[in-house]
Amino acid sequence: MTRLSLEQVTDFGDFTKGKDLKEFFKQAYSNISSQNCLSDVRLSPDGRHIHVIVREPKSGLMTYDKYQRPHLIQCQKHNDLVLSGNVPVVDVIYVPQSKPEDGASVLGVIFENGRVEFWKFLECRSGWHLLQTVDLCNSPRAKVSSVCMGQNFIIWCEERPPSENSNSVCSNFRFCICKKTIEVHEGGVSLGNVKIALHNNPRYTTVSSGDLVYLLPDMRENSSMGVLKVFLAWSPEHDTFKVHSACSCTIMKSSSKESDFKRLVADCIGLLSTINPSDICGFSPTGCGDLLLLLSTGWVCIIKRDGSLHHIYKLPDNCLSASGTQNSLKIYNEILALTIGKTLFLIDTKCGLELERISLKTEGLLFINTLDSHSPQMLSETGLFVVTQKPKPSPTLSEDSSALLVEAVFEEACKYYQQRSLSSTQLTVEKLKKGGMFQAPISLAAILRDYLSNQKTKTELRSLILLEDIKTSMVKASEKDLENYCESLVQQEICRLLSGELERENLQYLNSIFHLFPTYSWHAIQAVLHLRSNGEGLLSSKVPVELWKIILSPVQPTANFAHCNGQQKHTTVPVFELLCQSIFKFQPSWLPRFLELAQQQSGGSSKSSWGYSMKESSESLPLYKRALTVLPCKGTYQHLEVELLLCSERPKAIMQALRILIKQSQWEQVAQVAERFCRQSPLLNKEIFIALLCEVSQHRDLDPYLDLLWTLCPEDMTVTSILNIVLKNLPDSVQNSDPFEAHGRQVTIGLLKPLLRKVLQRETKPSQRYADILQSPTVPPLTPPRQPKGLFRYSEHTIYVTWSEQNYGASDRTIFH
Repeated sequence: MTRLSLEQVTDFGDFTKGKDLKEFFKQAYSNISSQNCLSDVRLSPDGRHIHVIVREPKSGLMTYDKYQRPHLIQCQKHNDLVLSGNVPVVDVIYVPQSKPEDGASVLGVIFENGRVEFWKFLECRSGWHLLQTVDLCNSPRAKVSSVCMGQNFIIWCEERPPSENSNSVCSNFRFCICKKTIEVHEGGVSLGNVKIALHNNPRYTTVSSGDLVYLLPDMRENSSMGVLKVFLAWSPEHDTFKVHSACSCTIMKSSSKESDFKRLVADCIGLLSTINPSDICGFSPTGCGDLLLLLSTGWVCIIKRDGSLHHIYKLPDNCLSASGTQNSLKIYNEILALTIGKTLFLIDTKCGLELERISLKTEGLLFINTLDSHSPQMLSETGLFVVTQKPKPSPTLSEDSSALLVEAVFEEACKYYQQRSLSSTQLTVEKLKKGGMFQAPISLAAILRDYLSNQKTKTELRSLILLEDIKTSMVKASEKDLENYCESLVQQEICRLLSGELERENLQYLNSIFHLFPTYSWHAIQAVLHLRSNGEGLLSSKVPVELWKIILSPVQPTANFAHCNGQQKHTTVPVFELLCQSIFKFQPSWLPRFLELAQQQSGGSSKSSWGYSMKESSESLPLYKRALTVLPCKGTYQHLEVELLLCSERPKAIMQALRILIKQSQWEQVAQVAERFCRQSPLLNKEIFIALLCEVSQHRDLDPYLDLLWTLCPEDMTVTSILNIVLKNLPDSVQNSDPFEAHGRQVTIGLLKPLLRKVLQRETKPSQRYADILQSPTVPPLTPPRQPKGLFRYSEHTIYVTWSEQNYGASDRTIFH
C-alpha cells in the first residue's frame, strides 16, 4: 500500500533573482486575503518561468526564469523581460510553435488596451527577446477583460465603450467575445482578422479546454443579474454555443449558432427564475474539453464536454468559508489535487475517495508541468513541490515479536493450567513445550503451535503484534513520519475494536480514541465503513452485516447516555452515537444520509412501527432519536434536526419536524412535507391537515399553497368539523371584529369556499355502502292501480317543481298544483 506525500524538488535559488522573488511572495502572501495574489501568478508549461502580474502600486509583470545551464552564463548579462508603457496587464499566454522542433513556446503579454507583446526566451542569448507588438482590438477605446488560447485561436472578452444613450442595464451587456487566428513561425507571429463570435453579453472569463472555450460569469459583476446563473460552452471552430448551469441538470439550451447573447438566452429566461445554482468559487480546464468546478456548496464537479455534470468530492462543511476564497485545483490522470487555504487534498476521481490530506505551511498554487503531467506540482512561498508516492508504513510480523508472543501465550497457558491443577508441582513453559507431564498441556501446545504457524489467518493475536510493532516504530520514527504512523495506528485500532463484540472496557477505549484523535478517527471511519457520497444526496457503504450489527447495537446500559452534546465530552457513548458525533463534526450534511443508511441496514425500518402511544425504553430507542443526541441543545442546527426527523418517517417525528418548520415560517418546505407524507397514513394525513388548517385560520402566509392543502383534506372531514376548527383558531382580534371590517391577515369565506364546496359535494354523494339497495330490483314492481277516468282532466294542469338538495341542503320535494 502506498501513500502520497509532498516533496520539495527545487527552491528559488535556482531562479534568477531568487531572493527577490522570495521577498515578493512573502509580501504578497501577507496581503493574500485582500489582493488574492495567487490568481496573478502564472507558470510556463515547462515550469521554468514564473510570471507575477503586479497590480499595485504600479502595474507591470515580474518574471523569474530557471536556466538549465546556469554555470555557463554566470558571467553573462541576463536580459530581463521589461514591458513598455504603464498599461495594466490583463494576462499572459503561451503560444506553441507551429513546428515543435522550432523550440520553446512564445510568451504573449496582453494589455488592457488590446496591445500584445510577444516575447521569446533564448537561453543561448541570455534571456528574453521581444519579437513584435500587435493590436488585438479594432477600436482604440476598447478594453480587454480576459484572454485565453484555444487551438490556433487567441480568444478574448472585449469591453466596448458605452454609448451616450445607454442606461445602467445596457452597460452590463456592452461586452463581446472575439477571436483571431494565430500562428508562430520563424519570422515572428501572424494574426488573422478579428471575428466577433458573440456580442451584447456580460463580462465573461474565458477558459480554454481542448477544442472548447468556457465563458464563465465574472463574480465582480452585479450578482442580481439573472444571466449570472448560467455560463456558456463555445466551440470556436464551429461557432456554436451551449447554455449551462451549475445545477444537476446542466444543459439549458443545446447547440446554437446565435451570435447575439440576448437572443441566445431568451429561451432560458423562464428557467432562470426557477433555478438557484451554486456560485463557482474555482475552476480549472482539463485539456480535453472538460472543466473542473469548485462550487460554493463545497462540491468539486466536472462538466463533461457533452454537458453532463459529475460530482467528484464534497469538502467538509464550512471549509470554504473558514479558509477564505483562496483555492487552486488541477487533475492529474485519475488524481484530483485541490488546495483550500493551507490544506492540500488528493482525491481519487474514480470513486471520490480522499487519498491524502496534507497540511501546508503557506498557500500553494497547483500547476501542470508538460514534462511531467502525471504528478501534481505546486508552487508556494518556499519553493516548488511535487507529490510523490512512497510505501505506506505497514509493519510486518518480525521474528522477535513472534517469539515474544509465543512465550507470552505459553506463560498464560501455564498460569491457567496451574490454577486448575491439583498437583503442587510447578508447571513451567519448558515442560509445557516438551509435553512431558500431562496430556492436556501436550494438546494445548499442539493447538497453539498450529494456531501461530498459520500465516494466512487474520487473528487478533497477529493484529496485536502489528500494533506493538507500530508502537515500536513510532518511538524510532522521525517527526515527519510520526503523523503517518499515528494515523495508521488509529485506523488499525478502530478496525480491530469494531471487528468483535464490544465490552465495556473496549467501548471506553474506543471513546478515548475518538476524543484524542478526532481527525484520524474520521479518516478511519471512512476507510473502515467505505463511506462514499455520490453527489445526489445518497451515501453508500460496503461492509459486512456483522459490522453493522456492532454499530447499531442498542444503547449499552453501562454507558452514560446523555441527551445533549454539551454533556458528552467525558461520557462513554455507544458506537452509533460515536460515529454520528464524528460525522456531525467533520461532515454535518452526511448525518441524515448516514441515518437513512443505518435504518436500511438495521432491517427494522421505522415504517413498520406506526404506533403513536408505544413506550420507548433505552433498549428500543429509535435510531433517529439516538442521532438527534449529537446536535447541540441551543437549536442552531434546526435544519439538521428537521432532516433527521423526516428521515425517520415516523408520525410523531414528522409532526415535530412540521411544527419546527411552521415556527420558522418555512411555508414552502411545510407544503412539501405535507404533500410527501400525507399519502403514507390516514391518521398522519388528518393530523397534518388539521395543523395546517389551524395556520390558515390565523394568517394568510399559506395562501399560495391552499390548492394543495385542499387536496389533502381527509375523507372523514365534514363541513361542520372544518368550520369548528377554523372558529376555534381565529385570533382574538378577528373574533370581535365587524363582518365587513378590512383585515389583510384575516381568513375569509372566499378562501374556504373551494374546500367547503368539495366537502359538501362529497357529503351529498350517495354512499357506496348502500349502492346495492339503490340498484334496480331483479323482479319488476307490480302494476299500480288505474286512475278513474274523471281525473284525467286534472292531470293536464299538474306542475312538477324540484328542489335540489345540492342547492338547499334538503331532500328533493315535489309540489302539485
